[in-house]
Amino acid sequence: FNSRGEGTEVHFGRWLIEGSPYVILFDIGAAAWNLDRWKGDLWNACSIGLPYHDREANDSLIFGSLVAWFFKELTDQLQDKPNVIAHFHEWQAGTGLLLSHFRKIPLATIFTTHATLLGRYLCAGNADFYNNLDKFNIDREAGERQIYHRYCLERAAVHCAHVFTTVSQITAVEANHMLHRQPDVVTPNGLNVRKFSAMHEFQNLHSMNKAKIQEFVRGHFYGHLDFDLEKTLFFFIAGRYEFSNKGADLFLESLSRLNYLLRVHKSDVTVVVFFIMPAKTNNFNVESLKGQAVRKQLWDTAQFVKEKFGKRLYESLLRGEIPDMSKILDRDDFTIMKRAIYGTQRHSLPPVTTHNMLDDSTDPILSNIRRIGLFNGRNDRVKIVFHPEFLSSTSPLLPMDYEEFVRGCHLGVFPSYYEPWGYTPGECTVMGIPSVTTNLSGFGCFMEEHVSDPSEYGIYIVDRRFRSADESCNQLTQFMFSFCQQSRRQRIIQRNRTERLSDLLDWRYLGRFYMYARHLALSRSFPSEFKMDHLNITQGFRYPRPSSVPPSPSASLHSTPHHSDEEDDDTYDEEEEAERDRQNIKAPFTLGAEPEGKSKQPLENGK
Repeated sequence: FNSRGEGTEVHFGRWLIEGSPYVILFDIGAAAWNLDRWKGDLWNACSIGLPYHDREANDSLIFGSLVAWFFKELTDQLQDKPNVIAHFHEWQAGTGLLLSHFRKIPLATIFTTHATLLGRYLCAGNADFYNNLDKFNIDREAGERQIYHRYCLERAAVHCAHVFTTVSQITAVEANHMLHRQPDVVTPNGLNVRKFSAMHEFQNLHSMNKAKIQEFVRGHFYGHLDFDLEKTLFFFIAGRYEFSNKGADLFLESLSRLNYLLRVHKSDVTVVVFFIMPAKTNNFNVESLKGQAVRKQLWDTAQFVKEKFGKRLYESLLRGEIPDMSKILDRDDFTIMKRAIYGTQRHSLPPVTTHNMLDDSTDPILSNIRRIGLFNGRNDRVKIVFHPEFLSSTSPLLPMDYEEFVRGCHLGVFPSYYEPWGYTPGECTVMGIPSVTTNLSGFGCFMEEHVSDPSEYGIYIVDRRFRSADESCNQLTQFMFSFCQQSRRQRIIQRNRTERLSDLLDWRYLGRFYMYARHLALSRSFPSEFKMDHLNITQGFRYPRPSSVPPSPSASLHSTPHHSDEEDDDTYDEEEEAERDRQNIKAPFTLGAEPEGKSKQPLENGK
């Protein structure tokens, strides 16, 4: 569009996602020539200066200036018919809110922080963050990390917005200390939940995709495949490679302890753990590729011998004879099979990583694997596969996309220390896969608040806020050990319950908190036109503890490490439980009219 003879490039169209919403894209590169002038505008408006070398901050200023310019043109044409609500997410978008506020553009504004800027930096630096929230010198900490200007942009946007929201209660506590404003509304992150017409289709998908993972394991562990794949459980952790923030440090130590427990109890369960975290590599390692080649070669050999065997069996039956099994395979067949078996011999242990790592000696995951000594030995009941690349269906090693892989696993483990929301356990939940989370993640706090006994629904919540690291590690170990003790039937029951929790995470429910925030912003921005009434919103979300048999031995541990299917009680009724849960998510609750003490904007008197 053009305004006052100054043009910039803008694209308008449909976003290629579900629902195909309209989208406006501003080309910040085409408008970069205005940067110095816009830096002056920002300084005149709020006395915040941006250093020339901070590319991200400069880009946010260009974007924010374009957004403010756009809203000025838009509101001038609309003339309050209708009123405009602008929702800004994160500090990178906050500059547009700042400029709109100081230019007095008639907008209702909402600012959402998904994680505070300084919170990410402090946690990445291994600070004891949550126990010292009230002790940090915020200005000094931001200055030492050379992000003071970014912090100022974020804090100013928070205080200029009519409504301030965060994605979870734990982030609300953080924001209150870091940004000095209590959020008006918590707006949890939702998912577009896709329900299958067949009630247990997700169980079938689990079985199908588990078979694909088993094929990979057959190849990766060739020559050491002395464990029963039918009694093998697949655990995984996935996400950005933030070793401490994502809880990979706690997870590895817990795996060492789990390995000890399984060996001491002489368990016949094997756990294969996948770490799906992108790191610097220079391609697949030879051993991993060779493993899949050996597996395929064995499969081809078996098919060849099976075809010859079948043909001879068929001809023998046609003659009306019962074949002599000692003669149906000849010497050549045995030679082929012996050569195939000889080809599976291996003089090294299966690799713990699928790729050649560039920083092998200093990589945090590999360093900790060396420390705890989990090298995929024959006696280890816990095996580790570090896949330092996001999954792809075109991979020659593990040809699965992320959704298929998650569906094929038994448990997702995400013991995060810093996780403002946590989409990974949420994605597990909507796919019917149990997961481990913590009470320092938004997702974990949400489930603690809305489910009476989360572990019965396959949501295991590790206490990382009020326990020491060692206690948290022992708790995570016990969760995983209890999960290993479940029978197949107990795991199926638990997956049914987990999948039913997906209703809690559906945007059809959680979107209503955004609706409330928008109503609140309108009532504060245009008080003469909009009055905030009590909104009845279906929150639901208070699942009771299931009355039938617990699916997990964690509720009452048996003396033996494993239960047979016959030991399970028959009091479980899937239909009855499902109907009761459906009723529990329909209980209405009321969001108040106007949060107390929030009727004024924090900066409206220049404060």
